[in-house]
Amino acid sequence: MSRLATTTRLLACLLALAVLGTSGWGWYLGRVADASVNRTDAIPTSGNNGSGSAMNLLLVGNDSRASATEADLDQLNTTAHEGINTDTMILVHVPADGSKASFVSFPRDSYVKIPGYGEDKLNAAYSYGYQFEAGDGASEKARQAAGAQLLVKTISGLTGLQIDHYAEVDLLGFFKLSSVIGGVEVNLCEPVKDRYSGVDLPAGVQTISGEQALAFVRQRHGLPRGDFDRIIRQQTFIGGMVRKMLSDNVLYDLGKQRQLVKAAADSLTVDRNLDLLGLATQMQSVSAGSIDFQTIPYVGDDKDDKGRYILRLEDETTLHDFFGNLSAEPEPAQEPTKSAAPETVPPSDVAVNVYNGSGISGIAKSAAADLTAQGFTVPQTGNADSAEYTATEIRYAAGDQALASTLAAAIPGVTTAQSEEPTKGTVDLVIGSDFNGIGQALNAPPPTEAVQGEDARTAADTGCIN
Repeated sequence: MSRLATTTRLLACLLALAVLGTSGWGWYLGRVADASVNRTDAIPTSGNNGSGSAMNLLLVGNDSRASATEADLDQLNTTAHEGINTDTMILVHVPADGSKASFVSFPRDSYVKIPGYGEDKLNAAYSYGYQFEAGDGASEKARQAAGAQLLVKTISGLTGLQIDHYAEVDLLGFFKLSSVIGGVEVNLCEPVKDRYSGVDLPAGVQTISGEQALAFVRQRHGLPRGDFDRIIRQQTFIGGMVRKMLSDNVLYDLGKQRQLVKAAADSLTVDRNLDLLGLATQMQSVSAGSIDFQTIPYVGDDKDDKGRYILRLEDETTLHDFFGNLSAEPEPAQEPTKSAAPETVPPSDVAVNVYNGSGISGIAKSAAADLTAQGFTVPQTGNADSAEYTATEIRYAAGDQALASTLAAAIPGVTTAQSEEPTKGTVDLVIGSDFNGIGQALNAPPPTEAVQGEDARTAADTGCIN
C-alpha cells in the first residue's frame, strides 16, 4: 500500500479563507470553518521552545480512512486499515509581517532524536506518542493528541523553533477538495503509470483532480528519487492549488467557496488555539511568487544499526541556522566592483621553475622553451612531487605576487597561490593535466556532482517534474 503525501489540501483551505477574508461572506465562511473543524490538544506545554515573532505551523498528512465508504476506497485505489500513518510533514513559516511563507518538507525517513525514545525515523514520533504517551485506558482522541505532541516536540528540537500551531488532514478530504476547485494544473516531464498508487498520466501540461490528483501525490514507486520526487510533487501541487485558488473562476464563485470551506472543516484536525480566519488574514499578502518550497538540509542516504534505510540530516547547528534564517530578508543586490588590474613586471624580471605534475613526459621542457622565448628566465625544470595534478598552479613567495601575475598572464585560467616553497624572487609553475601550453587557455574542469539537498521552488514555478 502506498503511503500518503497529502498536506497540499490544507494550504488550499487556508488560502481559500485568505482570499475570502476581507468580505462579509468570507468572514461568515471562516467562522463556519472555525466552529466545525476538529480540534485536538496537539501543542505540548513543554519541550517546544524557540523565539521570534514569526508563526510556525506544522502540517501533517495522514492516511486515515475512518470516514471513507467502500465506494470511496475503491475510487481512491486503496483499502481500509486501522491506525494513522504520518508520512507527510511540512513546516509552514510565516514572518510577522505576513509578506511571504516558507514550506519546508521533512522526508519521513529522516533520522532524528525523538524525545524519550532515542534516535529513529521521523515518522515514528507520532506512533510512539500514540502508543505509549497517553497512558492505559486513554481514549482515541487522547492517544492522537499524545502522538501529535511528541511529533511537535521532535520537530521543535530538530529546527530550534517553537511550533505555534498544528494541522492534520486526511486522505478523503484531499480527494474531495481537489474535485471542488475543478482540478489543478501540473506538468510532467515523462508519462507515469504505477499500479500501487493508481496514477496513469501522460507527459506534459494537464489538469488533474479527484483520484488522479491523489494518486499523483501518493506515488513513490517508479520515481527516480523515490520520496524526494514525491516531495517535489507535493510542493508542485501546492503551487498549482495556490494559482487555481487565485483564479477568477474560484475567487468569485460563491458556491465553490462554500464547498471548499465544508471540505476543509470535514478533513482538518487542528490545535485548540488555531484561528483559521486569523491565520488566513495574516497570509493575505502572500502571493504565489512569495511562497518558497524547500526540503530540510540533508547529508545523504545511510542505514541505521538495524540495517534499515535512513536519511542523514545535517548537524544541529546547520539545521538551526537554516530554520533561523527563514525570516531573513534577502541581501540587496550589490553593484559589481571593478577590481584593479594586478601589478605586473617585465617577463625578463621573472625567474620560473617549471615542474611537471601532469604525467605527460617532456611537457616541462617544452613549457620552459616557450617561456624562454617570451623573455622569462627558467633556472630549473623537473618533476613535481606527484604526477597526478589535475589543475595547473603558480606558486609564489610572500611579496612576489607581481611576478606571479606576470606569469599568469601567459597561461589563461591559471590560479596563483602564495606558498613557502618558492625562494624569494622565483615563482614555481606546477603543470597539471589541464595544461595546453604557454599562451593557451587551460582545459575547463569537469563538472562536479550536485550537492545533496533540494533547490528552492516557489508556488509560481510551472516547469516539468518527474
